[in-house]
Parts: sequence; structure tokens; C-alpha cells
Amino acid sequence: MTEWTSLRYAVVDVEGNGHQPPDLVELAAVPIVGGIIGQPASWLVRPDQPIKHFATRIHGLTNKDVADAPVFADIEDEVLSALAADAIVAHNAHVDLGVLRRKLGDWTTPEVFDTLKLARRLLSDQDSYKLGALVEVFKLAEGLPDALTPHRSTYDAMVTARLFVRLATLPDTRPLSLEELRDQPTRNGEDETATLF
Repeated sequence: MTEWTSLRYAVVDVEGNGHQPPDLVELAAVPIVGGIIGQPASWLVRPDQPIKHFATRIHGLTNKDVADAPVFADIEDEVLSALAADAIVAHNAHVDLGVLRRKLGDWTTPEVFDTLKLARRLLSDQDSYKLGALVEVFKLAEGLPDALTPHRSTYDAMVTARLFVRLATLPDTRPLSLEELRDQPTRNGEDETATLF
């Protein structure tokens, strides 16, 4: 059995402009090294197309907020550095990974752990597996700076990192092994009801 802490993880969250497919307006990455959650890195990004009003209603970012932000090409090297890990973690990961793959082109995606899939498998009695609901159940936002708010990338990446660590250490007797975390994969980890704004 391999300890889950043997891998270096990058927990990611993206916010989009409301178009389909969505373009990136904000990205955060949080490292987990040796089982310890590190400091987040985050970027605002000026998208190719304007942010739609309904997307602003979700994450609060306006076109004015990103008017002076760099285009993605200007931060691509920094983002790749932040994503240089053994595994990527995200909640409903196919949404975030879809955006990153479109932006990064030939990026080779490492192993992926989807906290939505993990929560559904490890927590059989939840009414909802949405990130916000799990944040409430496990009090994952406690101690975060007041400036961090839900549906912004840094907040969502931080609570997803905390959720991943919580799920990996759920058993009372011992943390899950890496093999147990990988066990019972489901089809692509996709939640067809989820969209990215």
C-alpha cells in the first residue's frame, strides 16, 4: 500500500466567461505536498470574448475587473509551473480540465482525482455533493480570509483542497492509501448537470 501523501497534488479551479465552450477569466492552483496544503497561486485573465452578465452574477467578475488583466499566453509559463504535479485535483474535474486543455494545447494531463467522484463513493449519505454543500458539512471554509468568497477560484480551490484531504483521511483507523483513493473509478467523473460560468 502506498501512502496518499506520497504524491504532489495541484488543486485547481477555474471561472469562465459564460460562453460555450467557456473561456478562462480566473484560475487558482493550490499545492498539496506531503499531505500539507500550501499557498494558492491565482490569476485573473482577460478572455477573448467578454464576460456574459449571467456569469458575472455567479462569480462576481466583470469585464472591468479583467480589462487590465494579462491574456492567457502571458501567464502560461506560470500556470504550467503551478500545475507541475503528480496529480491534479478538482471538483467535477472534467469542467476545469476542459478549459485548461483548450488553453494549454499540448499539456499532458497528469493523474486526476475528482473530489465529486470521491465524495459520492466515500460519503454515501449526503443530500448533495455540490461543493458548497460539502463545505457546509465539513466546515471547510473555517479560517479562510474574509476576502475569499464562494465561486471565486482561490476560495473554491482552497475548499476543494481541504475536501480532498478530508476525504483521504476519513477512516477513523487510518488514512486511505493511494490505491484506495484510486479505487472504483467511474466514467470520466462527469456530472452532466454541471456547467462552468
